[in-house]
Amino acid sequence: MSGTLGVAVIGTGRMGADHVRRIDRYVSGARVAAVADLDGDRAKELSAGLPGCTAHTDVAAALDAPGVQAVVVASPGPAHEEALYEAFARELPVLCEKPLTPDGAGALRVMEAEQRLGRRLVQVGFMRRHDAEYEQLKSWLDAGAHGRPLFLHCRHRNVSSPSFFTSEMLVNDSVVHEVDAARWLLGQEIAAVTVMAPATAAGAPRGVRDPQLVLLETVGGAIVDVEVFVNCGFGYQVQCEAVCETGSARIGDGWSMVTQGAGRWGGAIDQDYTVRFSNAYDRQLQRWVEATRAGRTEGPSAWDGYAAAAVCEAGVRAQRTGVRTTVELVERPPLYC
Repeated sequence: MSGTLGVAVIGTGRMGADHVRRIDRYVSGARVAAVADLDGDRAKELSAGLPGCTAHTDVAAALDAPGVQAVVVASPGPAHEEALYEAFARELPVLCEKPLTPDGAGALRVMEAEQRLGRRLVQVGFMRRHDAEYEQLKSWLDAGAHGRPLFLHCRHRNVSSPSFFTSEMLVNDSVVHEVDAARWLLGQEIAAVTVMAPATAAGAPRGVRDPQLVLLETVGGAIVDVEVFVNCGFGYQVQCEAVCETGSARIGDGWSMVTQGAGRWGGAIDQDYTVRFSNAYDRQLQRWVEATRAGRTEGPSAWDGYAAAAVCEAGVRAQRTGVRTTVELVERPPLYC
């Protein structure tokens, strides 16, 4: 595509509004051509001041707006599938925030629809793949200088969870990131999931079992353990340590400036994912724009979205039953090989 890429942003909540801001202020080679949200007033407010940007309450109308050449889907997960079909009908490239769909069956339907087109249009927004530290760890593992990976030790902590958060969302909305990161870092699918929980923390909302320990077994014999704690009360932390046969590497310590004074030393802890992964979101969107303008589709595919959904479904079953649960995946279609 020549010239500036016109992007329609579907969903103008926190994530969608952040994408609009990035495209308008930081990403080169693109502009926001249309926004859509069921809340028409919010869509109009967000589009105000963006030259040539139109506001809509209907996805199809936004995709048909003048100048739209690509789509960012940032609406709630249950609305993704229909938005993707609308994009496919117009053969528009899509950056779809996770989840691709909330369930494996929906993701399979999306893959089938994309395969009928005969080419990839979807990139799923697993932004950790664009984080500098995760990229460094991926390169370290791919080099293979320290033998096979045996363990990934992961921590995923939030200050607090929203009022609507549930125990299942610890897996579907939080651990899903570790699921994709583990698959990508190790180059292996997840074969089984076990979920364990200690005593519930005092800060957890009523009815939410928080924290939890999620164990992922890969087809290559590695074990991934994820401590997920979404009401830790002190900060946002995402950490990962890879342990190989003859060495280890760790990311996510997040040391900022360390101060000393009055008998104390310390530094700041990020309080939000938009701070910790700000650069990753910037890089993800910039790379998507560049690839789209060049006629390419890169990054996590619909298959990656499907695999993550299937693992999370097994994780929720393991969470409910306390039993090790296997992950059932369909055969990987050639389009995603």
